[in-house]
Amino acid sequence: MFPHPTESTLSPRRLAASMIGLTLLALTGCAGPFGGQPVQPSPWAVREEVSQTLPINLPDRDGWARDIQVAFTTLNIPPRRENICAVLAVVEHQSDYQLAPSNPQLPRLARTEIDERAASSRVPAFIINAALNLRSATGETYNERLDSVRTERELNAIFDDFIERVPLGSQLFGNLSPVQTGGPMRVDLKIAETYLDVYPYPLEGKPGDEVFTRRGGLFFGTAHLLGYPTDYDETVHRFADYRAGRYASRNAAFQDAVARLTGIDLDLDGHLIRPGSREPGETELAVRSLAKQLRLDHQQIRESLEQGDALEFANTRLYNRVLRMAGRMEGREVPRAIAPRTRQSAIGEKAGLSPELFAKQVSEHYQQCIARASLKAAAVQP
Repeated sequence: MFPHPTESTLSPRRLAASMIGLTLLALTGCAGPFGGQPVQPSPWAVREEVSQTLPINLPDRDGWARDIQVAFTTLNIPPRRENICAVLAVVEHQSDYQLAPSNPQLPRLARTEIDERAASSRVPAFIINAALNLRSATGETYNERLDSVRTERELNAIFDDFIERVPLGSQLFGNLSPVQTGGPMRVDLKIAETYLDVYPYPLEGKPGDEVFTRRGGLFFGTAHLLGYPTDYDETVHRFADYRAGRYASRNAAFQDAVARLTGIDLDLDGHLIRPGSREPGETELAVRSLAKQLRLDHQQIRESLEQGDALEFANTRLYNRVLRMAGRMEGREVPRAIAPRTRQSAIGEKAGLSPELFAKQVSEHYQQCIARASLKAAAVQP
């Protein structure tokens, strides 16, 4: 059952909408009239339920509820209390419902990231410094604007201007932007590109710009968090995946099983192959050492590992044989999901919290949301 309002001053219209919403949402898990498909609640019923789960004093609750409802409806995500609270938990942790959360450390972090990216791209430091000392569209130099930047949205605007106005900006500096996330869920900007075909709003500017809007940030963040099927038993693993990538928790458990079987100390980071490379990484090499026991050749191993970002990896012979072998060796079933972590960043990582700690902290917000929603629902029970 979904939560609904407890305010004694609740208007008749709002009370009626909430009660109808509860009835419709209760039908979500029931068989519908056409081929046993579940009856989906109406958008306004979903919106009402989201509104009642949001913080009471949140400015423009109706707007927040509308944007979340559109994401759920467009992506066909069941509007269960658990799913609503999962989205709100990420919002609370990432931005506390601010569209552009401020970070006084951003100038320092931005410069560090620019220097590291320039070094990896072999762009000389004097060229970067000369370019940043040019006048920008505001009349200030880019260095001056960087010194006062406080939000990722501002930083993104600086680099858009920088790349457009500086000679050879795109060729020389196109990959130097330190902005990787944005919006109320601080979703990865690259996520926007993977969901443009189902994005329900007209684009206003570049695809990445939409992430910095409330509607876009909530849509892409919800898609990244809930827009793919899993068989996880605990929501914490979805939160870990939000930071580390789809199915990273399942893949980290697979890596853990491989490490148990081989004795090789692997990074349990959820990445099974080297992105964009045919060269085997440490996980693939460790799995190859089990090839004879697995009765799989190197090509079969590689083809299976390449499915690591899809649900189907769990159906491969490689995955199931490794988990069975590890289970027999341990004398018990081994974990099917583990929050990703690495040897170097078990406590934290350069870009912030490790997936493990990120998931733990978001889970605290999630449990608080579930508890609040349960209290609201209980308060109006006859």
